[in-house]
Amino acid sequence: MLIAAAAIIAGFAILIWSADLFIIGAAAIARNMGMSPIIIGMTIVSIGTSAPEVLVSLTASFEGAGELAVGNAIGSNIANIGLVMGVTVLITPLLVLQSSISRELLILLAVTVAAGLMLADNTLTALEGWLLIAAMVVAMTYILRSQTRDSTLQLETEEEPLRELPRGRAWLTFGAGLLLLIGSSHLLVWGAVATAQLLGVSELLIGLTVIAIGTSLPELAATVTSARRGHTEIAIGNIIGSNLFNLLVVMAIPGIVSSQQLAPVVFSRDYPSMALLTLLLAGAVYIGGKRKAAPPGYAYMGRTVGLLFAIFYALYYYLLYTSL
Repeated sequence: MLIAAAAIIAGFAILIWSADLFIIGAAAIARNMGMSPIIIGMTIVSIGTSAPEVLVSLTASFEGAGELAVGNAIGSNIANIGLVMGVTVLITPLLVLQSSISRELLILLAVTVAAGLMLADNTLTALEGWLLIAAMVVAMTYILRSQTRDSTLQLETEEEPLRELPRGRAWLTFGAGLLLLIGSSHLLVWGAVATAQLLGVSELLIGLTVIAIGTSLPELAATVTSARRGHTEIAIGNIIGSNLFNLLVVMAIPGIVSSQQLAPVVFSRDYPSMALLTLLLAGAVYIGGKRKAAPPGYAYMGRTVGLLFAIFYALYYYLLYTSL
């Protein structure tokens, strides 16, 4: 048990550090190639914070732990809103330009509904996995085109600090980050599966809790940092983008590798919790636009909203505990 716990702790530590290296290297390479800051921010940096989930999902799928991968995707979405967004807004209330995120929120809601339709039969097939990947390509293309025309978002992205590295060092940093990501994900999955077996709990539960929280730490760091700098569109954009990526890529991977038969609680307990939190996020943005603290066209998300997200997240964990 101690070895498995040590593997999880070491896996998380290396995973988070290597994800940072991966993002720094990839962003520096893109910058050296002349890519604009907004494209780097909306693609490499945003997707890079989801690299831990992707690598863990791939590793778990190929090692026959598909439920852990699905649990990681759903659990990470719950953690991103309940924990990451909750903590962020508790630290720094957000004033968000509604036009910058309304389209992305609608896409996230539509994708959440589509994911529910796929999970309703408690299976995830290769066809459904590929459909999710295709939807990701379409969604990313649309979001990129709309965001590159958003002057507010472009200004915030250009103000975000990007490390400048010489070409050789950029590639070395990128390669080291990628190799460490792969190695640490194997270590983490091994530790998680061993822990599940020793404790007599399902791999799904480990994916929903321990793995989901650990792989959401990059989003927590990126979101809090952006919010404290006053870059509110980037802060909430990190959450929406990561949740889209989790549903359309991270959850698709186990289905593509091998059709997954999922436990019924995925659709009866975990998916509804994720869907409700997503609705709460959309509702907070809509209602926030009608508050007195919000100028025209903006939504104010205060500490009450953050507390609501955090309470819901705690209640979800209580639900997990009572269902053991």
